[in-house]
Amino acid sequence: MRFDSNLAWKDAASAVSANRDVLLALAGVFFVLPSFAFALLYPQPEPPAGAAPEQLFELMGAFYRQAWPVLLAIAAVQMVGTLAMLTLFTDRSRPTVGQALAQGLNGLVPVIAAQLLLGMGLGLVALIPLVAAGATGIPAAVALVIVLAGAVMLWAYIRSALVSPAVVVDGIRNPVAALRRSFALTRGNAGRIALFFLLLVVAFVIVVGVISALLGMLFEVVIGGETATALTALVSSAGEAVMAVYFVAVVAATHRQLAGPSADATAARFE
Repeated sequence: MRFDSNLAWKDAASAVSANRDVLLALAGVFFVLPSFAFALLYPQPEPPAGAAPEQLFELMGAFYRQAWPVLLAIAAVQMVGTLAMLTLFTDRSRPTVGQALAQGLNGLVPVIAAQLLLGMGLGLVALIPLVAAGATGIPAAVALVIVLAGAVMLWAYIRSALVSPAVVVDGIRNPVAALRRSFALTRGNAGRIALFFLLLVVAFVIVVGVISALLGMLFEVVIGGETATALTALVSSAGEAVMAVYFVAVVAATHRQLAGPSADATAARFE
């Protein structure tokens, strides 16, 4: 089946519009609150004026070495929220929010396992040519391998983009089988899906970035101080949550289209 990005977007937008209140509530709990709390408790360090690139890398490296356990916990929480929203988008049995959350928890381990398997496989595939290129001592060879590895990782990400609905919607709990299912569904459509996802991400990042910047300047002028910083972080977190809702809806619509069932399940599903 040829992927139709226009149909997928209309399907996703219709689903979000029909169930906006519940989706935004879930996004608030699983995306806004964790991101906002992290922004307040772990503010990114301000680089000193005129800092060299090496200093910037060291500064950010120290920050992430300290914050990575919290980031992992936030990622797990957001994954549960993502899987719960996928359930609400796709389950025709009209599950309650509690049942959707339970489904999200049940699918958490298979989805993470699939991602880890894919990541380790890609790491091994990239490591061998990278070591070989490094042994030549030619910087251009290393740069070429890095670019090619990045392209392969992007291709693998697109081909594995439907792992979550494979677990939640198709009921596949074996991570290898979930990866195979995603690769099978995206076969022949990886380029179209990649372009669609890229356009969505760019559009959302620009819109959220502009709104956050404008409101941030307004808060700074009107209120100032730590309150303005906190409000700016809240706006940014809310924008990211809206992005997450629409992106989950797009993934659900993409899976529904490529898997074959009719799209009559885009009406309200929540109790």
